[in-house]
Amino acid sequence: MFKSLLGITILALGLSAAAPQAASKDIVDTAVANGSFKTLATALQAAGLVETLKGDGPFTVFAPTDAAFAKLPAGTVESLLKPENREKLRRVLTYHVVAGKVDSKAVVKLTSAKAVSGDMVKINVKDGKVKVNDATVVTADVAASNGVIHVIDTVILPPGM
Repeated sequence: MFKSLLGITILALGLSAAAPQAASKDIVDTAVANGSFKTLATALQAAGLVETLKGDGPFTVFAPTDAAFAKLPAGTVESLLKPENREKLRRVLTYHVVAGKVDSKAVVKLTSAKAVSGDMVKINVKDGKVKVNDATVVTADVAASNGVIHVIDTVILPPGM
């Protein structure tokens, strides 16, 4: 089911036209099944965050696609995936996660949100597009059993990184 809200696509997975149902896959399995989040899945594994995001939640994840990771300077992803950079990688990834389920209707009313990393992310709506820091939400409200995913086109980095 697709609909548009402020120029962003809303994809509600796990819902039928007849009656709403809860999504059956958690955030990690939903992202993996999509096929556009291989780098994110690899990074979550390297950071030891897979089990956390498979937990009860709820979580809101601003999920960068493989194309978003590809926009980072050459060697950045490879460097972050090294065991010695695990804490830095954890901070980057948890900067993309907000505790609680924040759907698009709530997101557009916010100016900021506290990420699980402890840092604040800026949220604004400009020209009909939802921005999280410098990233644009390209698909919102991808339902998961333990939260919601908003797909973003750019990896956001915590302050000082």
